[in-house]
Amino acid sequence: MKNIRPSVSQMAFIALCAVINIVGSNIALVLKLPVYFDSLGTVMCAVLFGPLYGMIPGLLSGLLVGFTTDIYSLFFMPAGILLGFVTGLIFHSERFDFSKRHLWLCAFLITLPSTLLASCISAFLFGGITSSGSGILVQLLHKAGLNLTASVFFVQFLTDYADRLLLLTAAVFLIDYLPKAFVARRKKG
Repeated sequence: MKNIRPSVSQMAFIALCAVINIVGSNIALVLKLPVYFDSLGTVMCAVLFGPLYGMIPGLLSGLLVGFTTDIYSLFFMPAGILLGFVTGLIFHSERFDFSKRHLWLCAFLITLPSTLLASCISAFLFGGITSSGSGILVQLLHKAGLNLTASVFFVQFLTDYADRLLLLTAAVFLIDYLPKAFVARRKKG
């Protein structure tokens, strides 16, 4: 059985990943961007350490941002946790052969489950209006005659996919610059 207790360096990296999520989230919130930038740390942690550790930065940053700068983060925290879990599953699956050429496919695979969850949260709890810049697009589609849930899902998927593709690209780029000894330890469990 694999040891699931994190090392001190892994715990420090998980905390750093939560901080990266918080910084990205606040940048997107202040600039009212249609993408979120609140999951770079979650994605990096999941790629390096797998699904269980990948969920922790989403949980920590969702709580901290929700209690400090953006209350909506508390409600969308399950989507961030799911994103970390699915990303870790995909990148640590023996069936999936990851290469940098397949980032677009990885982005699609990690986007779909969390988008379904986030769309339901947005449509049913908030009527499609949240603190992100994408709420404007949802309202435009809804006023143009598209069902609210369909409007939310369509906009959420487009913005989430763009967000995840950018984050995966950044995560893979940044992981290449981490110390080789740190990255090598991830494969040993």
